[in-house]
Amino acid sequence: MPAKENTISYKTTNTYSTLNTITAQTKNVWIACHGLGYLSKYFTRYFTPLVKEENYVICPQAPSKYYQGSDFRYVGASWLTKENTVLETENVLNYLDALYQNEKSTFAEKRIILMGYSQGVSVVMRWMSKRNIKCDDLVIHSGSIPKELKSTDFDEHRNINVHLIYGNKDQYINDEKLTNQLNFAKTLFPNQLKVYEFKGKHEVNSAILKQIAES
Repeated sequence: MPAKENTISYKTTNTYSTLNTITAQTKNVWIACHGLGYLSKYFTRYFTPLVKEENYVICPQAPSKYYQGSDFRYVGASWLTKENTVLETENVLNYLDALYQNEKSTFAEKRIILMGYSQGVSVVMRWMSKRNIKCDDLVIHSGSIPKELKSTDFDEHRNINVHLIYGNKDQYINDEKLTNQLNFAKTLFPNQLKVYEFKGKHEVNSAILKQIAES
């Protein structure tokens, strides 16, 4: 007979990374979810071109770490896989809730920017919709919007700015997928979407992030 899969609950601990110091001069607070294979402490480097006095960056850490390559030298991390996705999503959202509670006292009078890059897009958009996380801007960078999301999931977010960024040579995006994603984004955010195309592959575009920060 097949093995029986069981479920337990337990307390766990995770890290997250921050860049710069929040002060009275800080204008923007970023909560930026990295892509597959990153560690949050290295993902912060894409925000160093931003004016440090005006931008405080919070990078959550995906919980599932693994060795990259056969030499077992570099460590990456993943947010979710197709295995037990619903359960793992709830675990990730609980982690983000705890991070938010730990940092939210610093958010007063600041512009809140939620960002997901690559795999991080699905994480931040599920968190935003399921937990009704308040923000001023949503940045969708080179990642797929979760298929289960509906326009009504964002009815409480009709006054925010939505920025969709992609590279015109992204090796993970073909013409059909790009068209579908743009149409889907327009369905979710019909009057809020701004699209940025840059010359490049599947990579973070810091120049556009800086442009958004200063807009």
